[in-house]
Order: sequence, then C-alpha cells, then structure tokens
Amino acid sequence: MLQHEIKKSKGIIKKAKRVGRGNASGKWNYSTRGLKWQLARSGGGMPPWFEGGQTPLSMRLPKLRGFKRYYKLVKKYQIVNLRDLQAKEAIKDGQEITKEILREAGLIKKADGLVKVLGEAKDFKKKLVFVWIDAFSKSAREAIEKAGGEIK
Repeated sequence: MLQHEIKKSKGIIKKAKRVGRGNASGKWNYSTRGLKWQLARSGGGMPPWFEGGQTPLSMRLPKLRGFKRYYKLVKKYQIVNLRDLQAKEAIKDGQEITKEILREAGLIKKADGLVKVLGEAKDFKKKLVFVWIDAFSKSAREAIEKAGGEIK
C-alpha cells in the first residue's frame, strides 16, 4: 500500500458547526450562543490572556532590577582527568603542570578559563607539580599526593 492510496475511515471527519448563520445552521435562532451580552455578539469574548479577573501573571511576577539568571552565576570548569594525564606521553614525570601546558597537550580548550582536575585513575604514578590550577576533587588530591606529586 502506498501513501497516496490510504483512505480516511468513515466517520473520522465531522461536519463543522455553523455558528451565527441563522436557522439554516440547524441550531436555530441563537446558534448555540445564548440570548444576549458579550459572548453572543460577533467578535465578542475574552482575550486568551484574561484570567477571570484575578491579578494577571505578568503583574504577579517580581520585577526587580539586577535580576541574574542562575546559569550565569554557575562557574563553568574545564575538566581534566588524571587518567588523561597518565596516558599523555607529552607530559613527563616530575613536570610542572599549568593551564598553558594542558592547552598545548589538547586536554583543555582555553587557558584563561577555570580548570578542575578529577581523580579518575586507578594507578596514577606520575609525580607532577600542579601550579595555578583552580580546583581538585578529593580523589584527585589523594592520588597526586600518593604518587609523590604536589599542589601549589
């Protein structure tokens, strides 16, 4: 069966309600609108944002100057894992690790951003000295000190 051969089931299409067309609509005089007032008139009704007379949402929300979005307050760290430092041959044992060296090794994108070192390494053995790195996880700190490294 092809797409252009598919037919709609019987009864799936309903006849549209002819509102405001007089007796010919089959709904007789008032066309399902009632007798009088706003909702019976053409163009009558409430706007979609009308909330029944209660204070509208736009008036209930706070309008304070200097409102900061939460995602701008969150610090974004570039992540470096100890297993990546262990695997990189460009990083030698006993070397000082800075953001510039991490960028040159391809472990981070920008040297001027925040960097955090995570301790995802089972057997980290390189004796490294970390200088001007912003944050370390607890497991990374323990693994570096166990290997004989240092954090400045």
